[in-house]
Amino acid sequence: MQNTLRPTFLFLLLLTLLFGVVYPGVSTLLIRTFFPAEANGSLIIDKDGKPLGSALIGQNFSKPEYFWGRLSATGPVPYNAAASTGSNLGSNNPALKDAVKARVDTLKAADLANTRPIPVDLVTASGSGLDPHISPAAAEYQVARVAQARGKTVAEVRQIVARFTEGRQFDLLGEPRVNVLKLNLALDGKIP
Repeated sequence: MQNTLRPTFLFLLLLTLLFGVVYPGVSTLLIRTFFPAEANGSLIIDKDGKPLGSALIGQNFSKPEYFWGRLSATGPVPYNAAASTGSNLGSNNPALKDAVKARVDTLKAADLANTRPIPVDLVTASGSGLDPHISPAAAEYQVARVAQARGKTVAEVRQIVARFTEGRQFDLLGEPRVNVLKLNLALDGKIP
C-alpha cells in the first residue's frame, strides 16, 4: 500500500502545481500581455482616467436624450452582471407578451411622431440579459427622439451612430451592432 500511496501523493502534488499554479499564471501573463483591455473588463475610460463602465455590459438608459438598449432580463436591478440570465419565457408566455407590450408602449410614448415599426431587439431581452449592443435599425429608430431631446440635427446624431456602428467580427460572424454605452458617452462628450 505504501508503494502506491507515495507516487499517488507526488502525482497529486505535481498536477496541483502544474494546473493550479503554472497554467493559471502563464495564462494570466499571456492574456494581460496581449489583451490588456479585455483582461481588465473592457472598461471605458473618460478623458480624466475615470472608468465609466464596461463595453461588454449594458447600462440602464431611460431618459429621452439617450439611446435605449435591449431589455435586461436581470432583476430586480437591470443589467446586474451578478444575476445574468435569460428570460426563459417562451413566445406564447403571457409574461413575455406583457413585457413586450409595455416596452412598445414606452417607446411609442417617448416618440409620438415615430410611426415606423419597432425593431425586435428594442422590445426583447438578450440571452444573457446584459447585451450592450443594439442593431443599427434599433439605433436608427431612436435617432429623431435623441436629436430632438439634445437639440441636435438628425444628421449630427446619425453621424455619431455611424461612428459607433461595429461591423461583423472578421467580416463573417454576427451582425452589425452599435454599443449603446459608447454611443451615449460620445453624445455626452465624455469620450471622443
